[in-house]
Amino acid sequence: MRTTREGAAPGGTSAQVRQQGRQQIREQGRRPAPWGRALRGVAGPVAVVDLDAFDANAADLLARAGGLPLRLASKSVRVRTLLDRALAAGFTSVMAYSVAEALWLAEHGVADVLVGYPSVDRGGLARLAADPRARRVITVMVDDVSHVALLERAFMRSGVTDGPPIQVCIDVDASLRLGLGPLTAHLGVRRSGLRRPEEVVRLARAIERTGRLRVRGVMFYEAQVAGVPDGPDRMASGLRSPLVAVMKGLSLHDLARRRPAVVAALEDHLGRDVLVNGGGTGSLQQTASDPTITELTAGSGLLCPTLFDRYDSFAPRPAAFFGLDVVRRPAPRIATVAGGGYVASGPPGADRLPRSVDGSRLLASEGAGEVQTPLRYPPGRSGPAVGARVWMRHAKAGELMERFDHVHLVRADRVISTVATYRGEAQNFG
Repeated sequence: MRTTREGAAPGGTSAQVRQQGRQQIREQGRRPAPWGRALRGVAGPVAVVDLDAFDANAADLLARAGGLPLRLASKSVRVRTLLDRALAAGFTSVMAYSVAEALWLAEHGVADVLVGYPSVDRGGLARLAADPRARRVITVMVDDVSHVALLERAFMRSGVTDGPPIQVCIDVDASLRLGLGPLTAHLGVRRSGLRRPEEVVRLARAIERTGRLRVRGVMFYEAQVAGVPDGPDRMASGLRSPLVAVMKGLSLHDLARRRPAVVAALEDHLGRDVLVNGGGTGSLQQTASDPTITELTAGSGLLCPTLFDRYDSFAPRPAAFFGLDVVRRPAPRIATVAGGGYVASGPPGADRLPRSVDGSRLLASEGAGEVQTPLRYPPGRSGPAVGARVWMRHAKAGELMERFDHVHLVRADRVISTVATYRGEAQNFG
């Protein structure tokens, strides 16, 4: 049934990409923020997105997708103006992170929204079931028969009998498992419990049996490839971790065998082709080379936070920054800024902390503080004066925007516009 797609996404050599990425990031640290003067009268903390870097990152992601449709992960942006900008640049659709967000985006004209995570938001599911137009543009995620029961119940309680069924995507575990029985190691995130073709077909049968739900496709998110850096900090070294390389290679080999088997079984059962979603910023080229895939998803690569400084497959262009004002000088080489406690989600560690672009470092004894953050400067450098501004980068992309009502969109030394974040539009999706 499925036609074979040939070819893979383009990409340079790892050495060239690493060198380009290191140079880009170091240049950010050597020059002051060109937009700093234009924002001097705006009290900190202040958030900025560099449109030149954002647009270049968008073009790079689209090129790395190798012609496949590219879905935008909204959680990595959380600014509706920037979502629209990426869609205008060539992204084809959106992956939302909650049903309520998907409904909101659909109300604002987004024509294809895939909710990337299962939901038990009964109010949101009821709104979806009662709105035939929303059911045409929103696809929800499931990986358990309990999710199917919630959706069917929402449809029954809506009292709406016309319009299309609720579209459903099945999340399939894309992690790597090595070993046998109790000695098996699980490498990857803990998401779906579905792995084998018969498990996916069994859930698809339960979905279609309702008469109110329809299977649109499946998703395989290989987090252990897309979300794991290739090596140590680019600022310190360009060495690639051999263990990471082996793990990613084994994962891709496993998926090249397992993903087509799941999709073939599902399509044989349904008697039609289905959407097959995969990938992430860190694995676009590799995932695009699998002919089973029909679309890719990416988002963090638009802003390139610090966690993406350590990938071999592309050159990050940092696009999102935040500025904090110096309020104290407790020692010649220490400047204390107001705010800054923007620690990213994930396993606790130094890589989840924000990082300045001027070469200063957080104090190990204090880290990034709730109200103030001390920064230590290298020997021979005096910290900036009280009232100066220090520019920093966050570790994960869209999470930064939950700290700000507005973000300033800049190009070189000019502020192009100031736009609302999700938070600034009074939207909180968790």
